[in-house]
Amino acid sequence: MTVTLRPGKLAGKIAAMPSKYELHRLLIASHLAGMSLEGYPVISDDIAVTKECLLAMNNEQLTINNCRESGSTLRFLLPIAAALGREVTFTGEGRLPERPMQPLVDLLRAHGCTISSDSLPITISGQLRPGTFTIPGNITSQYITGLLFALPLLEGNSEIVMTSPLESAGYVQMTLRILAKFGVTIIETPAGWRISGPQRYLSTVNCQLSAEGDWSSAAFWLAANALGSDIRITGLDETSAQSDRAITSLLEHRGIMDASQYTDLAPIMAVVMALTPGEGKIVNGARLRLKESDRLHAMAVNLNALGADVTELPDGLAVNGKAMLRGGEVDSFGDHRIAMAMAIAALKCEDAVVLHGAQAVRKSYPAFWEDYQRLGGHV
Repeated sequence: MTVTLRPGKLAGKIAAMPSKYELHRLLIASHLAGMSLEGYPVISDDIAVTKECLLAMNNEQLTINNCRESGSTLRFLLPIAAALGREVTFTGEGRLPERPMQPLVDLLRAHGCTISSDSLPITISGQLRPGTFTIPGNITSQYITGLLFALPLLEGNSEIVMTSPLESAGYVQMTLRILAKFGVTIIETPAGWRISGPQRYLSTVNCQLSAEGDWSSAAFWLAANALGSDIRITGLDETSAQSDRAITSLLEHRGIMDASQYTDLAPIMAVVMALTPGEGKIVNGARLRLKESDRLHAMAVNLNALGADVTELPDGLAVNGKAMLRGGEVDSFGDHRIAMAMAIAALKCEDAVVLHGAQAVRKSYPAFWEDYQRLGGHV
């Protein structure tokens, strides 16, 4: 889908959509507690995929789980299938088969599982054994979340030991908080976590939770405000464990961004830097190249196509900001966050922005274009 976006300002009131990060975790914990998944809203393609795969795993026979483009679904459910001793085939679409899996696959093999391949499609079988799971902290936190869900199910005790500092730590804290609400005890250690087993996920009335507002999607509206719009966003928890709550402080200090903790905020922060006169820089962002697109390359190409001054670096971007951009033709690169970032950039262009691949927003925020128009955006 191609859309034409015209300059202007957004204004009005909007409710933050439910956090897909929390919904992934609530769905999984509820499933492991034997609860119905019907009460949880299917807000995006990624959440639909997690729900479908969990329901498929009820089958005791070999199941095939198409994770489509959801890295969270794949990396959370692969260790869970191993802990349950299920034979499951995982497939994927888009860039998901290219995204890293080796550290997690190696760990599961070392603890008793048979895994057919190092990349998708993957068939896993055998029973995961408890023990010490040693893993770097400077790779995706999704591996650690998957292990934290799975290891309490095992018959013996386990430990996760990180060999380097944890990146995207807020998402692991979210996992731990949800595990605690479902009665699972995890003990933090200086280098990771200690997990006793076996434990049961408890189904109680306190577990009938709604997901809090999503800071990652709200970041686009907050960035629009920083660039001159007037949007009031309701439903955001200022004390949330979501890492992307940092968008408020990042917008106050736009000169430099360490992307290691906030990879999902890098595209919109690149837009803000490009539209803030002066020098800006995104650093420690090598993992951005392994997302739904190579986000460093995609943002450099797109912003420069609009008249920005952006230099692509090995692990970041260097930006010479301007007050306005000229407009032009850009592409989502099949990436939801690139598409939404370009929509915000279009607000401060002299001429229209033509965006190809606008349907990519369905992955996390299917109603984005409707909300954009409702706030006064010209699409």
